[in-house]
Amino acid sequence: MKKITFVLILSLAIGCKQSPSQDKVVDNPPNTSHDQGGPTAYFAKLQSDAIQEAFEGITTDKGKETGLFPIRTTGVSTQPIKEAAEEFLNAMSSSQKERASYAIEDDEWRKWCNVDNGIYVRQGVSLKEMDSLQKSMAFNLMQTSLSAKGLTLSKDIMKTDQTLKELNNGSDAYDEELYWFTFMGTPSNTEPWGWQLDGHHLVINYFILGDQVVMSPVFMGGEPIITTSGKYKGNSIFQDEQNLGLALMQSFSAAQQKEATLSMTKERDVAKAEAFKDNAIINYEGLPISKLTESQKEALLQLTAQYINNIREGHQQIKMEEIKAHLDNTWFAWVGSTEDDAVFYYRIHSPVVLIEFDHQKAVGVPHDKNSGPTRNHIHTVVRTPNGNDYGKDLLKQHLKEHHH
Repeated sequence: MKKITFVLILSLAIGCKQSPSQDKVVDNPPNTSHDQGGPTAYFAKLQSDAIQEAFEGITTDKGKETGLFPIRTTGVSTQPIKEAAEEFLNAMSSSQKERASYAIEDDEWRKWCNVDNGIYVRQGVSLKEMDSLQKSMAFNLMQTSLSAKGLTLSKDIMKTDQTLKELNNGSDAYDEELYWFTFMGTPSNTEPWGWQLDGHHLVINYFILGDQVVMSPVFMGGEPIITTSGKYKGNSIFQDEQNLGLALMQSFSAAQQKEATLSMTKERDVAKAEAFKDNAIINYEGLPISKLTESQKEALLQLTAQYINNIREGHQQIKMEEIKAHLDNTWFAWVGSTEDDAVFYYRIHSPVVLIEFDHQKAVGVPHDKNSGPTRNHIHTVVRTPNGNDYGKDLLKQHLKEHHH
């Protein structure tokens, strides 16, 4: 396993899952370490402290807005997702199924993280330990739950981890199959349930109630962003998210840019809503979208859609309609310069969505001479503020109505 110093680990943007002692015993998971010192203890405490706080969701300092997420019929069936999940679970051994299955209200939802493997023990069953049939069922669940774009991006992120393995002399910290699946609840047409995928630079939380879907928190990132060698030479990710974000900022007038900019310098990692930040207080900052021209608003929606379009068709449209309904209470914030080769951070924030894009410092690519943020390492996060990450608001309403 790659030896990572504590100082380096602390420089990472947090996003990982560490299992506390009371969690299910994982029987010989592949390529993991049970070292309990240094960064392991540090991040374990961060997670423990976060989980001890009752879930509230991301809010502003004015408190939680309510009534945003009613239980309703969308008209877009989730039956194919249910069937894909059942097929996947049925393909598992009894031991695997036991390790992958949790109650719908279990804290497992909140135990996810971006730090690379070998330091943190993730829950569930990894692609690495699956046979060929189980792997096909796992990817079928992803294909059914995500759009073609979302599935392709997820697979491309996994490829970047294989590239990191090649660049780090075969280190066990990286592997395109070290991604773990868990299920909360039982696949159903009427009862709440969901699934989680957790691994380095790729975390998807997927909640279902009836024909409603909540896909958040979602963490997607990668390093290297453009692969120039090895098995996946030519692999490229997040170019549209990067370039459309910069183009939007460059389209602003000088006055608009000034209002959007929180800082003109980007010297560190900025993301605020990664792992262990379920209850973060993040105020609206930057430029109100109400001050944009119609063409600029369209460009903002196009940028937003780069993230929302990772959800399966139909449910993606429902989420975009929800976002549009709150467009005049949406804000765009920027950190960094606006040159064509700039490194930067941006945030899109409304009562119903929070999106972050962040150029990060080099971590996994050896001999990278950049001491600051680089275009070769990107983190993105999508959240549902005001209590509906993990579908928690919908679940709360359902449990209250049905007196579980």
